[in-house]
Amino acid sequence: MRHRVTRILPYTPDQLFDLVGDVERYPDFVRWITDMSVGETRMTEPGVSVLDAEASVGFSLLKERFSTRVKRDAGKRQIDVSLLSGPFKHLYNRWKFLPHGAETEVVFDIDFEFRSRLLDAMLKANFSTAVDKLMASFEARAKALYG
Repeated sequence: MRHRVTRILPYTPDQLFDLVGDVERYPDFVRWITDMSVGETRMTEPGVSVLDAEASVGFSLLKERFSTRVKRDAGKRQIDVSLLSGPFKHLYNRWKFLPHGAETEVVFDIDFEFRSRLLDAMLKANFSTAVDKLMASFEARAKALYG
């Protein structure tokens, strides 16, 4: 399943890049992320860092863990997340933070498929709502941090 969300937010691209790039803090404001373990950050080139993260998530009766590789490119103001392990056949998402006057255009792309047909059907049925709640979590966090 592929999906794209675009929002215009009243913050700088750097502020939003820093917020989304701080994956260790996700359990503080994304309610279904119950735990996050982050490995050591590695600089792969100037302005580009990579880290591995393992998230525990819980929705109602569903509890899962998955691991991702997070690549943060400060020059491009882009964050790419790819699957290392977990209940997905594939998972990839990209955040881009583009200047838009005094604001920022946030572009979030996600492409995923669960290994389990049941999980895949359950999430797809509620996917739009889940993405809206995810974006609302980040918007509320930005407001709390930056006013």
